[in-house]
Formats: sequence, C-alpha cells, structure tokens
Amino acid sequence: MGKLGVDDLENLKGTHLDKADQGELLTAQTECTFIFSDAEGHPCGVVMSFFEEDGVFWLTAVEGRHQVKGLDRDPRCSIVVSSAGSGLPGRRMLSIRGEGTVHRDDETKQWFLDQFTTRLQPTDPVSWRKLLDSPKRVVFEVQVTSVLASHDQRKIAGNGRGMAG
Repeated sequence: MGKLGVDDLENLKGTHLDKADQGELLTAQTECTFIFSDAEGHPCGVVMSFFEEDGVFWLTAVEGRHQVKGLDRDPRCSIVVSSAGSGLPGRRMLSIRGEGTVHRDDETKQWFLDQFTTRLQPTDPVSWRKLLDSPKRVVFEVQVTSVLASHDQRKIAGNGRGMAG
C-alpha cells in the first residue's frame, strides 16, 4: 500500500469530515441533493435549498412535486451536501440518512419561511418570503438518523488528485 493521494487512492480511512467541519459545511452551503423513493421504489434525487439547525434539515417544496409524494409514501430519505460553490477550501462532502416529515400547517410554514429567507436571502428576505408564501407550499423536516459517509479532501496528500505536495 502506497501513500494516500500520492500513489494510492483506495484506502480513504481517516479522510472523514470532522464534526466541526461538518458544521462549517452546513453553515456555508445552501444547496443539497435530496434523495427519496419514487412510486416504484427507485431512488430519485433533486437539488434543493436547505438550512440545518440543531441536527435537523429543513427544506421546502410545492404540493404535488415528486419529492413531496415520495416523502409522503416513505419517510426514509437521504441528503448529500457538498462544498461545491460554497467558497470553502477543499472538496468536502456529507451524506446523511434521515426520516422526513412533510409539514402542511401554517405555523410551521411561517416559522420556516422566516428562517429560510433570512438565512438564504439576507439582502432582501421580505421579497423572497412573499414569493415563497404560496398556498401549496409545504415544509420538510428531516431528522438525521445516521451519517452514511463524509469526506474531506484536505486530508489527502496531493489534493487527492495525484498532485505533488
């Protein structure tokens, strides 16, 4: 076995994303891939905006969309967050398994919209909130059941791509 990142890229032991770095990623990133099961049980994924608070992921969609139907059928879901486009140094990834709930009540929706628009559109949350506050809007709450995988490329020599260094 060679040196990880120099002449070996198979044994990635020790390249997980530490808890503090998971928090940094989840604070910096606003998009994830949300994975759910379709009517035939096939895994499907869509890119969605999110925020995470106290270990819970919060997302939104409109009634009738595939991800809403999927979560209504089967609460098991996964979320994958990468550092792409976040401005964070290094390639980072976190994949979680969770149990999702679709909220349709106005109290949850109003709380969510306040949080979501302020965090993701701080320069003009009011305009975006007005746009999102639609009659068919639903809110997803995803409780994390486990971290399936994580990765921190910064822990690999050569930038994880065989580069000297």
